[in-house]
Amino acid sequence: MVRTPDGRCLIQTTDFFTPVVDDPYQFGAIAAANALSDVYAMGGVPLSCLNIVCWPHRDLEPEILGEILRGGADKVREAGAVVVGGHSVTNAELLFGLAVTGLVDCDRIWANAGARDGDVLVLTKPLGTGVLSTAIKRGMCPPEAAEAATRAMITLNRAAADAARPLDVHGCTDITGFGLVGHAWELARASGLQVHIASADVPLLPFALEAAEAGHLTRGETKNRAYVGEALHWAETVSGPLQSVLVDPQTSGGLLLALPSEQAATLEAQGVGVVIGSCRAGEPGVWVG
Repeated sequence: MVRTPDGRCLIQTTDFFTPVVDDPYQFGAIAAANALSDVYAMGGVPLSCLNIVCWPHRDLEPEILGEILRGGADKVREAGAVVVGGHSVTNAELLFGLAVTGLVDCDRIWANAGARDGDVLVLTKPLGTGVLSTAIKRGMCPPEAAEAATRAMITLNRAAADAARPLDVHGCTDITGFGLVGHAWELARASGLQVHIASADVPLLPFALEAAEAGHLTRGETKNRAYVGEALHWAETVSGPLQSVLVDPQTSGGLLLALPSEQAATLEAQGVGVVIGSCRAGEPGVWVG
């Protein structure tokens, strides 16, 4: 971050990846929403974006690129920001994303540290995009489940961030590559406390459990379990498929916010989040019951 002359802080972040859906417009929108999420996770507001394109020009028609860029631009416009340019290179594999610049009040920056004993944890999007994206690629995902997953990935974290910004948010992270459990572990470790997750309260996308049970898992599922290691504690009541969804990498996932319990009700009342756990004093780790 860089402090500006007027006392605000400049956020700059970058994210891009390979397609997770077949529709180029939707892919562009998902990639943009995912990149913008890093700014929202810090309590900031996006200002401008640069397109990042790695393009296999011998394999794909230029019209496909046009749709990807259109999807990204529409999502940036929805965020209240602008696309001011970008850069493309020839590459064997298609990748698309954004470099995003945003602004945040320097005195109200959200970090994945600072959660306090007694805080509750609010999750702003359902889980399951990882296993469902894998099922989609294998042609094994019901259309209604694929539509729900796409809708979740395209949804900006703007509404949740806007609703939470006036509150006393003590810690925040967005749920992406490390999955819910991995990012909860980062929050716990950085804050020096325990995170307790009530698995029955975690919202899931339709068919997510069935996809996990059928083995539509990503490589990140195993890596994320190893990443948290012995700091992760499962209750016997948490099934194998549910464990997989909770550690599964997410694309354009929601925010995980730590804040006082009485303020969490505000987010639930606005329909932008669900309480899924709490923070407690003790040796840092993640307990899932």
